[in-house]
Amino acid sequence: MKRSFACLLLALALCAPLRAQGFLKGKILYFDAGDHLSERSGSSFQFSLSGGLSVNSTLSLLSVERALEKAAEDKDIAMVFLRPDQISAGMAAREELRQSLARFAAKGKPVVCYGVSFTTASYYLGSVGDRVFMHPGSSGTLNGPASTQLYYKDLLDSLGIRIQLIRHGSYKSAGEPYVRSEMSEENRRQYQALLGSVWTPMVEEMAASRGVAADSLRACVSTLRLSTSRDWLDKGLVDGLKYRDEMEDYLCHLFGKADPDDLKKVSMSDYVESLKDSGSKKVAVLYAEGEIVRSGSGIAGEKFAREIAKVRADSTVKAVVFRVNSPGGEVVAAEMIRREVESLRKVKPVIASYGDYAASGGYWISAGTDRIFVDNATLTGSIGVFGQVVSYGEALEGKLHIHPYTVGTHEHSDMGSGIRPLDERELARYQEDIDGIYDDFVRVVSDGRGMDRDAVDALAQGRVWSGGDALKIGLADEKGLLLDAVRYAAKRAGLEKYGIVAYPAKNDLLGELLSLAKDENPPMIHLRDVLPAGYSVIARMPYVKLDQN
Repeated sequence: MKRSFACLLLALALCAPLRAQGFLKGKILYFDAGDHLSERSGSSFQFSLSGGLSVNSTLSLLSVERALEKAAEDKDIAMVFLRPDQISAGMAAREELRQSLARFAAKGKPVVCYGVSFTTASYYLGSVGDRVFMHPGSSGTLNGPASTQLYYKDLLDSLGIRIQLIRHGSYKSAGEPYVRSEMSEENRRQYQALLGSVWTPMVEEMAASRGVAADSLRACVSTLRLSTSRDWLDKGLVDGLKYRDEMEDYLCHLFGKADPDDLKKVSMSDYVESLKDSGSKKVAVLYAEGEIVRSGSGIAGEKFAREIAKVRADSTVKAVVFRVNSPGGEVVAAEMIRREVESLRKVKPVIASYGDYAASGGYWISAGTDRIFVDNATLTGSIGVFGQVVSYGEALEGKLHIHPYTVGTHEHSDMGSGIRPLDERELARYQEDIDGIYDDFVRVVSDGRGMDRDAVDALAQGRVWSGGDALKIGLADEKGLLLDAVRYAAKRAGLEKYGIVAYPAKNDLLGELLSLAKDENPPMIHLRDVLPAGYSVIARMPYVKLDQN
């Protein structure tokens, strides 16, 4: 394929710093299309009208971190070719990947990034590259993280549905959208601080990688100066604009090859398959992912507690990493899990590692571990409790013309039935329950973190913190990867050679299908055994997504 002389000179100029000691030798580790990441590896079914039923395979974050660590020392791997716009992952996972890629590059091996269309999330990951290229015909946006929450009170009022919110914690806003028409000042303030705490280090890392001033990058974002690929090039955020064939030509120049077919390549998924464990002693990674519930999908309290008991009984497991990626959930289920973690910690080191969320109930179950690793983007804390009671009697009468009549043995027999709102005495009773559970939560954190109770109460109040801020206020111990937590756990157990085993065991594809057809969860303790009927107590952060565009 012929190239113009000018294009050839440009390609050689860009290649020169990456191969100052001569042409690169070895394989290119491709990290691109199809490499979907999740907390755990596996396959799942997905259905779409256009594509029908398909099977999606995912790589676990831990396996990729281990692969990059191995590749940094592997003489057969010369560089990483990264397509960040084709990698699916949450923000905390991208943060860990970026750090893993930076460690790879620190070993003197280049990371070359190519993007067709950059977003805040994909460019944050891709900017770690020694060279960053962009498709000439593409555009991109860099506009920072945002959070959107929907408020339903006006809709519920129009339907005749009333929700009474009982909570402890001025920042505990998970139930707020059902009783307000707009965001409270406390909630706005906490999320403004949270977003700023996540965004500031992102800007500084991207700017440092590209050799530009952080203030200049902020100005580009605030004034919408980034759109076309030429904008990105002019601002120094990419090194060049290349079509796909020109990108292949660039790689050929790096390796001194005349044809792209002569390049030696290995995909990340194939390289992950080459990972080997050594030693009969193991570090268990215990995954707590999803909402904490009494039964059903997510982290089912009693069922998950039994998994922890299995880890405790496994004599080959010498240390445990408790990987938490949860916004919280039901208090009873969280306490079941916390209690088992406490028992586990008596016989083995238990190190917590946080993903995108370790909030509310997610923090409750892990506050008592030996050490907590966190990402800056992890939503952490939310130490608070709320409960809500729904009454739909007005909707029945006013909208559906159904007239309920209740007969009971006592004045409050129908408390929480949903037919009527709670009266003042009933609200006061529920508030006492909520306050008591909040005190329990503060005690759990105080005991687990070795902090004064009043100090915990002052920083709690249901407030959500970034992982970076959690480190400053004592809710976490160390910023680091999931792999760092594994290494630390092994060291605490005195292990030099060890394998890694994941709990709970994950279903294969057939198991996934079978689990849809049966209820695998045993009967659980009903909340009415602890609190009055018709009431749910939740330790959960709001349903909120940090939108990285």
